[in-house]
Amino acid sequence: MGNTKSSALSKELLEELKSNTKYSEAELCTWYQSFLKECPSGKISKEQFEGIYASFFPNADPTAYARHVFRSFDTNADGTLDFKEYIVALHLTSGGKTLQKLEWAFALYDVDGNGTISKNEIQEIVRSIFNMIPADDQKNLPDDENTPEKRAEKIWEFFGKKDNDKISEGEFIQGVMDNKDILRLIQYDEPQKIKDKLREKKR
Repeated sequence: MGNTKSSALSKELLEELKSNTKYSEAELCTWYQSFLKECPSGKISKEQFEGIYASFFPNADPTAYARHVFRSFDTNADGTLDFKEYIVALHLTSGGKTLQKLEWAFALYDVDGNGTISKNEIQEIVRSIFNMIPADDQKNLPDDENTPEKRAEKIWEFFGKKDNDKISEGEFIQGVMDNKDILRLIQYDEPQKIKDKLREKKR
């Protein structure tokens, strides 16, 4: 890509990111400079991305979750995140619009990318979320959701599905919008320190 290593963002990409995210031109340009400093190739590898997550969760294991998040944002499936994919990831995980967030959440849970979610996929993502919750905090969870299996079962039952059924994107989004409790169950709320780190990167 011609602009990948250039120190200036192309006008087209800048306009696209401004209209699709909440970030200003100044923020995007500043981030682009720091992005190139950390990733001179103009791309973030899966390993680098996992490293970023690991620094946020010193007392837990975010590797599996980071891998799924990376997959959901690597829209062209080339094994790296370019600046555009990276900014969209930041935007959605730190306060995008609800519908955009849910479309992303669906992509996160649709592990094999076939357009539907199975019970096994719910279990896989929920398990990766549990790996990021320190053991002491897990003890404080309600009895009916204090293991990955129980939480996945609770989500599946909410959608009224049999074990071998599938959930479509429309069903998923509508179901979560109709029930805030399910929203809480399907997502990992980034602790304040992640949001603080994201703010630091803006400066």
